[in-house]
Amino acid sequence: MRIVLDVDRCIGSANCEMIAPDVFEVRDDMVCHILVEEPGPDLEEDAELGVEACPTRALRIE
Repeated sequence: MRIVLDVDRCIGSANCEMIAPDVFEVRDDMVCHILVEEPGPDLEEDAELGVEACPTRALRIE
């Protein structure tokens, strides 16, 4: 599993961070930053839920 961000689509809603703060972070630039691009088994479910919560579909899993 690998998380990919389309920065041009990100609006900084922080839904991903609220669900998976160990995987995603929205900083002062109001853009999502992926803290763990390839989450291990312990973070996979949270990462998937965070990706699904993105309102603009800026995040995806490969």
